[in-house]
Amino acid sequence: MGFDTNKINQLEKHSFFGYFVDAVKNHYVDFNGRARRKAFGFFTLVDIIISIILAIIDNIVFVNIIGIPLLGAIFILAILLPSIAISVRRLHDIGQSGWFALLWLVPIVDLVLLIVLLAADGERGENKYGANPKGE
Repeated sequence: MGFDTNKINQLEKHSFFGYFVDAVKNHYVDFNGRARRKAFGFFTLVDIIISIILAIIDNIVFVNIIGIPLLGAIFILAILLPSIAISVRRLHDIGQSGWFALLWLVPIVDLVLLIVLLAADGERGENKYGANPKGE
């Protein structure tokens, strides 16, 4: 009885941290297709958790020594493109243009609208951006 590597890969891909790794590793700058609400949510949650951990480390180490939050700045730059890409794919899942992701740059009212859009359930079946990632 050996290990089934396909099952192990599936478990890793659909774990809490797996969605984050998948977005960064396999869809780094992939602005095409669709992303499920679950994938977007777990990506965002892991992004926030890592940012908090790095902020704590930065405040203990780097801010006291060199005066800037070095780790946080590097992480933000590294994760910027995957964050935009998964937001665009999430917007595609609800049938909206990826250009709505630019609402992150506009003040609070538009930010609330974008959060509502990103939290909405995806369209059933295929839309102009591709097949439903849920398989419905």
